[in-house]
Amino acid sequence: MIYPSIDKLLNQVGSKYLLVNLVAKRAKEMKREHHYQMPEDEYISKSSIGKALEEVSNGLITLKEKE
Repeated sequence: MIYPSIDKLLNQVGSKYLLVNLVAKRAKEMKREHHYQMPEDEYISKSSIGKALEEVSNGLITLKEKE
């Protein structure tokens, strides 16, 4: 089973396309800056993509809507 669940993530983001864009940007940022929202030992995933998905799932990364 994939963690975190895609259904839970889509409830938070709303669109697969937005989710892919958000996670890709965050994963690149993690690799470049080595900055994480949680302590590294709390992540279940080893990859930066998985870690970014976990951050979205935990509500640490959200989308801002344009005014």
